[in-house]
Parts: sequence; C-alpha cells; structure tokens
Amino acid sequence: MNRRNFLVSTLATSSLSSIAIAQAPKAKKRILLRSSWQTVNIGDIAHTPGMLHLLEKHLPEHKVTLWPSSVDNGVAEMLMARFPRLKIMAATDEAKKEAFETHDFLLHGSGPGISWQSTAEWTEKTGKPYGIGGVTWSAPGKGIEGLKAINGAKFVFFRDSVSLELAKKKGATCPIMEFGPDATFACDLVNDAPAAAWLKEVGLEEGKFVCCIPKLRNSPYWEIKKGYAFDEKKHARNEAMKEHDIAPLRNAVIAVVRQTPMKVLLCPEDASQMKLNKQMIYDKLPEDVKAKVVWRKDYWLTDFAQSVYNRSAGLFGNEQHSPIMCIGHGIPAIVCRYKEQTSKGFMWKDIGRAEWLFDHDLDEAEKGLTPAVLAIVNNPATAKEKALKAKAVADDRMKRMMDVLRAELEG
Repeated sequence: MNRRNFLVSTLATSSLSSIAIAQAPKAKKRILLRSSWQTVNIGDIAHTPGMLHLLEKHLPEHKVTLWPSSVDNGVAEMLMARFPRLKIMAATDEAKKEAFETHDFLLHGSGPGISWQSTAEWTEKTGKPYGIGGVTWSAPGKGIEGLKAINGAKFVFFRDSVSLELAKKKGATCPIMEFGPDATFACDLVNDAPAAAWLKEVGLEEGKFVCCIPKLRNSPYWEIKKGYAFDEKKHARNEAMKEHDIAPLRNAVIAVVRQTPMKVLLCPEDASQMKLNKQMIYDKLPEDVKAKVVWRKDYWLTDFAQSVYNRSAGLFGNEQHSPIMCIGHGIPAIVCRYKEQTSKGFMWKDIGRAEWLFDHDLDEAEKGLTPAVLAIVNNPATAKEKALKAKAVADDRMKRMMDVLRAELEG
C-alpha cells in the first residue's frame, strides 16, 4: 500500500470510529432516590410514587433505587405493584454501602425540608453529584447545614416561591434554583375497584359529593407513631386553635348540604384525622345535615384515597397533599393554611390558584371558604377548567425538573 492510500485508509477508519463513538448509546446511569419519609400520612407516601412516575415517564432508560426512611404499613407492596422494576434499598449498612458504590446520582425527592444529613453522607462517602427536587426550605434550626446542602447540589427545585426567595436571600450559590412543584402532583396510584365498592356501600355517587379534611396546627404524631413523645406545648397550641381552624370547614359542610344536592365525605390525610373529623365536624353537625355526610372511620392508603378523590366533585380542608393529589388529576381543590405548615401552601399561588388558598392566620377562611366551596359545587365545568390549568403549570415545571436531571446524567 502506497503512502497516499495508507493515509486515505487511515482517515476513513478514523472517521468511521468517530461516527461509531458518536452514535454509541450513552451508558445508563443509576439514580438513588432519597424519599419515602413516613407512612402515617398519605401525602408523605405520595411523594415517592409521584417522583417515580416522573422518572418512568421522562427518564425510562435509567435504573432507580429507592432509599427510604419508611415503607411499612403496606407501602412497599403498593409501590412494587405499580413500579415492578423498582429496587428498594434495605435498611442495612451493607445495602447502603452497595448502593453508594453502584449508583451515579442522588436525587433528593420532594418533601417538607432537606435531609441534609443524607446529602452530606452521600457527598462524603462518594464524591458523586446530587440534586434536590420539589422541597420547602424554611431555614429553621439547622439552616446553615441546609444551605450547605443547597450550595452543594447541581440543582434545587423549591415547591413554593417563598422557599426559593429565602434561599436567594440567604446567599445560596447552587447554579440552578427554580420553582418546581411537589412530585405528588405526578402521583398516579389508584385502587379503583375497592374504592368504587366502598363508595357504593356508603351511598356516595360519582360527581355528587365533595371531600373535607381537617387538620390540627401540629400533627399529633404521639398518637400515631411509635416512639414519638407527647409534646405538651404543641398539644396546647392544637387545643387553643382547633375550633378557630376547623369551624370554617364545618360551616362549609353545612352550606353544601343545605344549599346544594351534594353530599360530603369527611376523610383523613393522616392517621389522626378520623377522630378529629368525628369530634370537630360530624358530632357538631345539625341532625338534618348529618344525613348527607359520610364519616370515614378508617385510615386509607394513597391509591385508595386517590380513586375516591377522582370520583368526587372537589376537596377542601386544612391539608396540602390531598389537594395536590386532586389537582394532579384535574379535580378542584381548596387549601387552608397557617404558619405551622411552613410556606408550602403558597404553591397554590405559584400554580395560579390563589383564589383557592385561604390563610387561617389572616382569618380568610372564616368568610371566604364557604363561597369558594359553593362556587366549585355550583359551577363544576368552570372549576374543572381551573383545576386543569393548574395541573398544566405543575406538569410543565415538573418536566423542566426532569430535563435538568437528564442534562446532569447525560452531560
């Protein structure tokens, strides 16, 4: 072979190699999802399937392992039924060591705050990157550690604009900080057959009832979680404010029953609220109203609750995540908030539903809640349209979060 032919052949081989390299599929990355904070609240359960659904939809080629705090009470089985490819990390040092060695990226899932201990441990032991998706940050107590976690992340999506602005005010230096809703908006767990059967059993017809959920200022975890000590100060605050915070809900229930053909379902988001519903709402209702009100006496899991919400005309109350579950499926939902719930309630303004947000600390619910609930009941088409617009905002921002994650994994 002469020199000219050799050079041509070499260049051709080199070009083909370059093309082959460019066209070769990029290595699949393994994501360790830090989530599943507790199981006594269907909203805290819903964070995880919501994020798993987003990963399944937008990044299906990447394997995911869940690093949970708790998946008891049937939650692990529920997750595996919906996500059969999911691997759940066992609660052992050996399992964590193996996960840290074999996974490429830590994704901190949505929740009430930042588990800075988890991101610090990951960074110290692996030196690998991490990102945070859909959290509230209030900088309490360990605010310095939380700020370190934010600064060390590749991205942080805050589930409310108040948290985002606080991070900026505190001088956070994370390169990508944006509004990114709670992943619960993407939760698609359902359990239709049992839910439909139960609704028939208690006399609730699809589209002909609304849901109501109360909440105390501080969740009484000492009643529903093992090893949780009684907090006298929080209990006293609960007792002082419960009539103030729940009376507007009770008044709305009465108005719905007396002024519309609708029935009302009193249901729980956490395991303490069945009792609260009975004591603070059902038992205090006039007898003519009770006849059209159903009190659910048992706790339920996220999939069953979602199937019930999907058959309702809407939801209102003092909780956050059942409304998120509703909006995620195009069901109208009203949130009543107060300072003990941090700033998460303000995400309703961020998704364009300020008219469905009432602040108990400003006594907004006392006058505004009942008219808002009646507006949803009496104008279902308009309410549905508003819910779908809010869902579209949440969907767009969650896609943005997944796009940023993809860039980090494939960059």
